[in-house]
Amino acid sequence: MSVDAAVAEEEIVGDVIERTFTVMPHHKTMLIQPYLCKTHILACGIGKSLGRFFALNPTRQRFPFTHRLTLLVLLLSTSAPFAQPLPGAFNSASALPTLGENSQITPAAERRIGERIAASIYRDADYMDDPVLVDYVQSIWLPLMAAARARGELNAELEERFSWQIFLIRDRTVNAFALPGGYFGVHLGLISTVSSRDELAAVLGHELSHVTQRHIARLITQQSQQTPWMVGAMILGALALGKNPQAGSAAIVGGQALAAQNQLNFSRDMEREADRVGFGVMLDAGFEGSGVASMFDKLQQASRLNDNGSFPYLRTHPLNTQRIAEAQSRLQLAAQNVAPASAASERESAQALVLHAMMASRARVLSDPGIDALHTMVLEAQQGTVSDSSSARGVARLYAGALAASRLRDYPTAQRLATKLETQLAGNPPSLHAVRLLRLEIDTLAGTIQASRIDWGLATTRADIMLASRALLALGRGQEVADRLQTLVAAHPNDALAWQLLSQAYGLQNQRIRAVRADAEAHVAQLEYTGALDRLRAAQGLMRSDPSSADFIEGSIIDARARQVDLLVKEQALQDKIDR
Repeated sequence: MSVDAAVAEEEIVGDVIERTFTVMPHHKTMLIQPYLCKTHILACGIGKSLGRFFALNPTRQRFPFTHRLTLLVLLLSTSAPFAQPLPGAFNSASALPTLGENSQITPAAERRIGERIAASIYRDADYMDDPVLVDYVQSIWLPLMAAARARGELNAELEERFSWQIFLIRDRTVNAFALPGGYFGVHLGLISTVSSRDELAAVLGHELSHVTQRHIARLITQQSQQTPWMVGAMILGALALGKNPQAGSAAIVGGQALAAQNQLNFSRDMEREADRVGFGVMLDAGFEGSGVASMFDKLQQASRLNDNGSFPYLRTHPLNTQRIAEAQSRLQLAAQNVAPASAASERESAQALVLHAMMASRARVLSDPGIDALHTMVLEAQQGTVSDSSSARGVARLYAGALAASRLRDYPTAQRLATKLETQLAGNPPSLHAVRLLRLEIDTLAGTIQASRIDWGLATTRADIMLASRALLALGRGQEVADRLQTLVAAHPNDALAWQLLSQAYGLQNQRIRAVRADAEAHVAQLEYTGALDRLRAAQGLMRSDPSSADFIEGSIIDARARQVDLLVKEQALQDKIDR
């Protein structure tokens, strides 16, 4: 990496830090403008120094993006004079804001903050879009959203303004978090640790309720009234938690330690409200309330064992006896109104448990546990007994072994284990579907896939379409993929992965302009407007150099999109200027 490239990469960190301070009204930050200015200078200076150090010392190990965010947050939150409270900042005896009062920050402003953070997450190497896991999480998330809407927790304005998008983070720690503007993060470590979809629903319902109740907006508003620089530290701390829980939590907790006691009480009230609302949402969505109890048990046990950093969720969502007692009380009341389970519902619950065990295994394998761990998973799958393989634990072991073997490029072993799984799950349609997707993945990687096995009529889920597209692209059948994905992106224009695959499909057909335009749309979907505009201008350049390479309709679309994206770039630059 060149010096200039390294410096540019590190300056992203300084830019993110500066932008996080823009959430505070300017008339309330006049007293600390010198501090904010120094903060930006320090951030950019450190960014440049780090960039030049690693560029000039290539033998040194470079920190991942989130590690560098963490380092800057810690430096900013502990360096004098920034770590010192402003005179009188914490001495006022202002009353606690009620949870029902309106927050000052508007949904549109909160969405802008969230988009800036989301753009950073998209650029992080640990962000992942695994279609199978995304579909599984969405199968839990969408019923929660519907229940929140039906209960009146999610109003029409928030639903329209916010993103309601979940990021999967390749990280083995147990964590989930909500960001401004309706963006949510889920670590693979959480999916691999929870024992059922009900436990995962308990966590997601809690995070959803933080957003529907405008907790983040209220927190930003209160922090901007008391300690504006802390907003930046807390948002960046949330990002840093994605990779380094100890340091990220230190940034957040260090900032909170400087706040007044009323802020800490406010946070506890928010947690209790999210518990209460989230519990009602998950019940109405059809999940078992026992998921809350079992999840609390896991968190409480981790807390008692002096959490070693693998449960950062505990730091941003601290347990206390009052929360646990209230949860137990709600469970007892809910149990009185639950009808006895029918045989059909018990069968569905058993099937759901098996499917979750498989998805937990997938998350564990995809979290990059290391080559030795992958070999161990394969060995355990091969050594499992026949009787054990029919249980949820045995099925999970086989699934992990098959996927791990494919990651190790031992495709014959992966195919044998997948075939064994198909035999075991013949009477479990949801899990059998997941295994067939796994087999499609393995055969595509092994180069043994046959086009005759792919039936678009049966491709009803996003994972079906994405994995089938990858398989057909491997066979060079770009036209079939393009025909199917054009329909998908028309209905879901923010699906970056679909646009990326569509770009590949056009490339196979030597349709360069359409391929470049699809690549530009993928950049737009990931909020990278400058990169998208570069690609659209490249497409316009191709059309000028070879007018016959694109028809009138395609050329008109590219010109129109270039104007639209150019406006987005200018609006973003103008907003940055206003914020400064």
